[in-house]
Amino acid sequence: MQVKVYSTPMCPWCQSAKDFLKVNNIPFEEIDVSQNEKLAQEMILKSGQMGVPVIEIDGKIVIGFNKPLLEEFLGLNKNEKE
Repeated sequence: MQVKVYSTPMCPWCQSAKDFLKVNNIPFEEIDVSQNEKLAQEMILKSGQMGVPVIEIDGKIVIGFNKPLLEEFLGLNKNEKE
């Protein structure tokens, strides 16, 4: 599974998303879009959004810290609903 987190250092929702991934032992690549214009443009092209965080999970895009959608895409809630 490949996870990328497009974020900025001062974004509280970005930090919440990264903390969520860490707590669930999900490795991720952090991309600081405040330091790299090319990667910021890549994020905008993929998501249609200029705001962060944008989280990419195996090509699927999650805009913002959407915990239920993150759990779904990461397969973290399979056993809870059975």
